Amino acid sequence: MKVYATAVMPAEFHWYPTFSQHSGKPRSFPVVLSHEFSGAVESVGPGVNGFQPGEKIYGLNDWFSNGAQAEYCVVAATAAARKPQSLDDVHAAVVPISALTAWQGLFEKAKLEPGQRILIHGGAGGVGSFAVQLARWRGARVIATASTANVDFVRSLGADEVIDYRTTRFEKVVRDVDVVFDAVGGDTLERSWAVLNPDGKLVTVATQSAVAAEQRARDAFILVRADGPQLAQIATMIDAGELRVFVAEVFRLDQAREAYSRAQEGGMRGKIALRVTEEI
Repeated sequence: MKVYATAVMPAEFHWYPTFSQHSGKPRSFPVVLSHEFSGAVESVGPGVNGFQPGEKIYGLNDWFSNGAQAEYCVVAATAAARKPQSLDDVHAAVVPISALTAWQGLFEKAKLEPGQRILIHGGAGGVGSFAVQLARWRGARVIATASTANVDFVRSLGADEVIDYRTTRFEKVVRDVDVVFDAVGGDTLERSWAVLNPDGKLVTVATQSAVAAEQRARDAFILVRADGPQLAQIATMIDAGELRVFVAEVFRLDQAREAYSRAQEGGMRGKIALRVTEEI
């Protein structure tokens, strides 16, 4: 792949594959970060029939390999799809991890059904903004939490109700939901168990949940996997206007340190992108 753009994931610094090989041995430095990308096929390996050199695609490469903060990266053909035609490369680059995480968390792990009530934490963020839209698309009744500045934004994504977490504790006004989708973790996750109905399901994508003390938090955690067919369906939905994509800010690759600092501040709508080449 010739990489045109990628995205910033601060949580990647805490993930096991970032500094480990599949075998468990430490990876050698330098480690190239960011595993989602948009770009063009440079060359294909033996047996690859679905893509041709020069074709514009987007995707997610192996967590244990070097990522997309570089001029080129390598990706399995099964982990990519043709880029949404309606998006430029910067916007396409912020889609794979966030959209797949929302898709797999909602539809595979939580098995969200039409008519169910769902509480989504962090509705304005990279993952949360897709979760709100996908839950609405599935026909669920969507309640989301967001900061004061993002309440109207999250409502515009399709949330039926938005709770300003700066002024209202969600557990005071929400109860008996079928699903909680947590993109925040910590205290927010702990307080979420109480709002589920007896058969309710909780899914968390917050990194710290993977090593939480409680088994139920570890069981609720999901780590996204690359999935080309799902990316193709997501691209179709984007081109049809069923999913909107938001880029919080754009930095050049040589501004990566600044981009990570900004990402740690939070409160953004969508995700930060890194422009790898000026060709786009």
